[in-house]
Amino acid sequence: MPSALPPSVSLVLESHPRDLGGFTVRRALPSVQRRSVGPFVFWDHLGPVELAPGTGMDVRPHPHIGLATLTLLFEGEIVHRDSLGSRQPIRPGDVNWMVAGRGIVHSERTPRSDRTTRLHALQTWVALPLADEEVAPAFEHHAESTLPAVALPGAALRVLAGSAYGQRAPAGVRSPTLYVHARLAPGAGLPVDDEHEERAVYVVEGSVECDGRRLEEGTMAILTPGARAQLAAPAAANVVLLGGARLDGPRHVWWNFVSSSRERIEEAKAAWRERRFPVVPGDEAEFIPLPVERGG
Repeated sequence: MPSALPPSVSLVLESHPRDLGGFTVRRALPSVQRRSVGPFVFWDHLGPVELAPGTGMDVRPHPHIGLATLTLLFEGEIVHRDSLGSRQPIRPGDVNWMVAGRGIVHSERTPRSDRTTRLHALQTWVALPLADEEVAPAFEHHAESTLPAVALPGAALRVLAGSAYGQRAPAGVRSPTLYVHARLAPGAGLPVDDEHEERAVYVVEGSVECDGRRLEEGTMAILTPGARAQLAAPAAANVVLLGGARLDGPRHVWWNFVSSSRERIEEAKAAWRERRFPVVPGDEAEFIPLPVERGG
């Protein structure tokens, strides 16, 4: 039976497997117990998985509204294409930041030159503030070398988006955001930055203890607002810190659409069904159909 939660931890979420048609991810958000942490409303952990020779990953063109996507790779390579004309390979340590706003279409595929490889990634969504839900779509790529590094005893950190540990990442976030990748050596400790209103710790690989509570791989610990929290790694571990300002109102999430308005999501459904979203240059032949809704 899990140990009692320390005062610094308010909730522990176990990620659950989801079949995305050909590969399985571990999904921590949204959860019945918790819908968001700061602006983060969606958290998928892919892999590590060994891709079958010649297959690769092919996420066909699909639409988004009302959110920004954050893609982080630990292993492998993915080529991002979108309806703005962007074509950008993403490699381990890099960050892709895509603002959907009023609407964007993108695809993510393993490059043809790298179809026998391992793939390990985090795919997360950030809800845009109410005032920015309908902004013009945009795409940014930030190579690992451009992301602020923080060195602490036994811990190597990268600030991927937003701010933490006195550093600020270049991605154009639109609300206070915490997104930090930390590699911990055996025996290392890490104080969790307490700048942000809402915070969580996600264990990518290995295990850590948070003020005495053990957290295994695929686990997300929601931290108590304002509490000081200390991580300890009994062995090498790979963790991500996430969070930021509390959302400025509830959000509805349906398929790939996020909005404060159910009516806006219905409009997006109709637009995708009727093929009124823009196409992805260089990837026009395929698309993911709108999911079939169950009858009421």
